[in-house]
Amino acid sequence: MPAAAPPARLNRPDEGYPASVMDSPVPPLPTGPGPRRRDRHGRGMRGPVAPPQVPLSTSRAAAFGDLVQDSVERLERRWPQLAEVDFLVLDVPPAGGGRGGGDGSDAWAAESVPLGGMIAATSAHPARIVIYRRPVEIRTKSRDERAMFVHEIIVEQVAELLGLSPESVDPRYGDEQD
Repeated sequence: MPAAAPPARLNRPDEGYPASVMDSPVPPLPTGPGPRRRDRHGRGMRGPVAPPQVPLSTSRAAAFGDLVQDSVERLERRWPQLAEVDFLVLDVPPAGGGRGGGDGSDAWAAESVPLGGMIAATSAHPARIVIYRRPVEIRTKSRDERAMFVHEIIVEQVAELLGLSPESVDPRYGDEQD
């Protein structure tokens, strides 16, 4: 049997250094005038596109929620009992067809998308009025038009909830249309 060759000796980079040098942690980076940040090509620091006070930083959903809240506050001054009603904003109506019987038999029978809905109060939960954001946004072009449309939808749903006509819920109901 031939003699085995001695194992090859690995060159270790730490050979020749005292153990105290190799066991010490990595020294911290030198601190200069301030922490180094990424500033490529001298164009300045990256940051937010707009400050939080500017409407650009508000999402469409938050802006729509503000429109609903403004309309609700306007109606609550005239109808204090609306404080007990939950106003909800959903992106789109449920696939079952919105106001249908719940079994899906007449779902989308009228081939129209609901813009809002009302759920009567039960012992388990208070009355709810739901506004669907995306169908309303698709039908409006400007913020003012959207605010007017949202208010009309809420007035109609409140009128249905209270069993009144929309004109008695808000006397300016029909006046805001062009």
